[in-house]
Amino acid sequence: MEQTIQKKLPVGEDSWVTVDVYGEPEAPGLVVVPGAMSDAHAWRRVATAIDAWPSVAVVNRRGRAPSGPLTSTYSLRTEVEDLGVVLDEFHRAKALFGWSYGGLIALLAADERPLRQVIAYEPVMAPFGSHALPDLKSAEETADWDSVVSIVIQRISGLDAAHVDALRADPQTWAALCALSRPAHAELAALNATPPPDAMARRADRVDLIVGRLNHGTAPYGTSFDDVRERVPRAGVHELHGQGHMAHLQAPTELGHLINSLAVSGQPSSPPGDGAPRRDAP
Repeated sequence: MEQTIQKKLPVGEDSWVTVDVYGEPEAPGLVVVPGAMSDAHAWRRVATAIDAWPSVAVVNRRGRAPSGPLTSTYSLRTEVEDLGVVLDEFHRAKALFGWSYGGLIALLAADERPLRQVIAYEPVMAPFGSHALPDLKSAEETADWDSVVSIVIQRISGLDAAHVDALRADPQTWAALCALSRPAHAELAALNATPPPDAMARRADRVDLIVGRLNHGTAPYGTSFDDVRERVPRAGVHELHGQGHMAHLQAPTELGHLINSLAVSGQPSSPPGDGAPRRDAP
């Protein structure tokens, strides 16, 4: 489906979030919450591949243009409250999807309000990336966004210097990453300042967790995924074959099709507690 409108929603503290809506704006659909170092634009190809719902609303979280600033009181709680504003606006939404940090936000939101379905791709939780916080803070204080991107890619994501060099070779891509890196320290600090809850998504009728096959059981994303999974024991668990954390950029159509297949009207999730990941996409 194609993008039809963009909504701007005030979220308090002189900030706001924008939401890119694909499909029928007034129809019940899917709300998508991107994570750190990502924005709504990066999810456009996934959104256009989704057709199991008549609409897809992709949140552009605060801290990235054209949404508003983080503000001085920013915390993980801020993110959950912002998402609440979005869900109030799109009150007919049938499902909520979150990626990475956005997955954690989605699962926490489902602790506070009843939701029909929550889907999370490699959600992360404390103590994810805490070792990199001092270096991120130092780079942020000098507005050295080039270093922030390098720290995120190498020290947090665990990729090598060659990967950084390949991204830096494309000036447009690197500039976009530098812009998206500005809230990185605040977001990671907020994630780690919140004690991990004993359980998540307790008010969701159904929860589906997705892990990229390349990350299954592997630090940092696969092991953080396992930490989250322990706190949502009734969730269906699914694998996206051949992919890691950046499936929305590297295989957006395949990810979109997997999300389609998890719609409540589609195929069932793994039986709760069976413990075996499914390979839901070839």
